[in-house]
Amino acid sequence: MIAHLNGTVAGVGPDGAVIEVGGVGLRVQCTPDTLASLRNGEPARVATSLVVREDSLTLFGFGTEDERNVFELLQTASGVGPRLALAMLAVHSPDALRRAVAAEDIKTLTMVPGVGTKGAQRIVLELKDRIGAPGDLVSNGRAPARTAAPSWRDQVQTGLMNLGWSARDAEAAIAAVEAESDQTPDVSTALRAALRKLSK
Repeated sequence: MIAHLNGTVAGVGPDGAVIEVGGVGLRVQCTPDTLASLRNGEPARVATSLVVREDSLTLFGFGTEDERNVFELLQTASGVGPRLALAMLAVHSPDALRRAVAAEDIKTLTMVPGVGTKGAQRIVLELKDRIGAPGDLVSNGRAPARTAAPSWRDQVQTGLMNLGWSARDAEAAIAAVEAESDQTPDVSTALRAALRKLSK
């Protein structure tokens, strides 16, 4: 299993990045948060999970080992595959998912596109005793190397569009989030707040 990649970012696309390690470019599919932290030509370290199918090998990349471990744990629930697990981590942080599962907060879980009420109930039932409490890291995670980032608005808009929202809808949600914030929000918080606006 490939546990992490430590190399140079060779390219960043709408749903993934290419990280060059030892002269080999490895494509990893990532959450918007992780993609927003990667810069072309800069060094990065991402925790990874390799998903093996009969017809494909897909590498998923995460900013921390905790995210990777939660991604793998989510897939042990019935009906949750890698795409849905990635979508859940795009909308909620690992701790937010732990809180939602512990509190049996079906509404929070169904904010994720593709998770219905029955699916959320099944996730709670199957993972409640295994996902841990907020703050429980399965292992200490390290974020990818970060450099000066573009504005939070640009990063959030890119993240929303990567998840399938139109540029117009993304911009409207960002404007609503900005109007409610007295200070510059961090990208993760703003992205989740915008997703909440769009899911209403």
